[in-house]
Amino acid sequence: QAQLSQALNGVSDKAKEAKEFLVQLKNLLQQIQENGLDYEACLVAQCDALVDALTRQKAKLLTKVTKEREHKLKVVWDQINHCTLKLRQSTGLMEYCLEVIKENDPSGFLQISDALIKRVQVSQEQWVKGALEPKVSAEFDLTLDSEPLLQSIHQLDFIQMKCRVPVTVPPVPLLQLEKCCTRNNSVTLAWRMPPLSHNPVEGYILELDDGDGGQFREVYVGKETLCTIDGLHFNSTYNARVKAFNSSGVGPYSKTVILQTSDVAWFTFDPSSAHRDIVLSNDNQTATCNSYDDRVVLGTAAFSKGVHYWELHVDRYDNHPDPAFGIARINVVKDMMLGKDDKAWAMYVDNNRSWFMHCNSHTNRTEGGVSKGATIGVLLDLNKHNLTFYINGQQQGPPAFENIEGVFMPALSLNRNVQVTLHTGLEVP
Repeated sequence: QAQLSQALNGVSDKAKEAKEFLVQLKNLLQQIQENGLDYEACLVAQCDALVDALTRQKAKLLTKVTKEREHKLKVVWDQINHCTLKLRQSTGLMEYCLEVIKENDPSGFLQISDALIKRVQVSQEQWVKGALEPKVSAEFDLTLDSEPLLQSIHQLDFIQMKCRVPVTVPPVPLLQLEKCCTRNNSVTLAWRMPPLSHNPVEGYILELDDGDGGQFREVYVGKETLCTIDGLHFNSTYNARVKAFNSSGVGPYSKTVILQTSDVAWFTFDPSSAHRDIVLSNDNQTATCNSYDDRVVLGTAAFSKGVHYWELHVDRYDNHPDPAFGIARINVVKDMMLGKDDKAWAMYVDNNRSWFMHCNSHTNRTEGGVSKGATIGVLLDLNKHNLTFYINGQQQGPPAFENIEGVFMPALSLNRNVQVTLHTGLEVP
């Protein structure tokens, strides 16, 4: 009896503990239910905030599209109204001239014929090349890159859940060679983390060498998985690599990818750097001017080494103006002839002869000018640090300038009597 009584006391103690444990479990059930509701409400609030932010951003993007559409419509309507007015004026002048031609009074005809001929010539000159071309295209140059945001949405998760897995440094990123490319003196690199990689990534470090086998240097640090680097040397081979990092440290480098920049430059005139009187058309390859004064426009390329050659075709040449062709710094003066300040090196030419000019110093007068249909070639050799000009394939004088170093942009100055078209991507003659 004593033994049984002692055993029952032990079971009674366990039963008492079990009852207390059941109460604890029931309280835990209630706490889980309450915490679950709280977490659901918090999650809904956070997601709703993301949706609201996306909705606001969508409204901003739609506003940009609307502004772009309204701008294009206004430009086209302005061109329609302008063209309609010119057409009405030309038609009225034609009808009046036809009536005058029918007139049987020779003396009366002679009194007004010279004035009519000049009016007809002026009317014809108003229809310059490019006047009957649309100033804008129907395409919208707006591209929305939503891929990084989609990746972030897919990776959205609870930090507490991730922290249950021991955090170690990220694995090696994978460079996506099919998305890596070069254009002119720019390279674009893309990468991603390997599949089934659970270690968190806080960012990436992209490194590039100097294009001549030198040391690697950091060119990008951030969370994006796509990066474009501009302003590299033409005709150069670059090595690139990337690594990921998180709170535990920096992971290993990826394999090195080799990229070759273009050996010839493709570029156009740059509307953002041009004087406001410069008029560009033909996808920014053709330039003319609204002013009788010389105005400067630069190209979109920047050269610091290598050999580069481009040509300019004279589409229109009236009244013997002096267009100037050459190279310049980005901060060249835009409202006077190229070469008058110390930021430009140029050849200016009329219908008979040419001169080289820098800092308003005129040198090397050379016979041989330009006319409509002429082609001017510009050869910039930064290996030999000199600049040479050609007219219709023939070298114009000696090498124009020597011992030039730094970063240069193609440049041109002209007035309303000249129209030129740029040809790039040419092999050195």
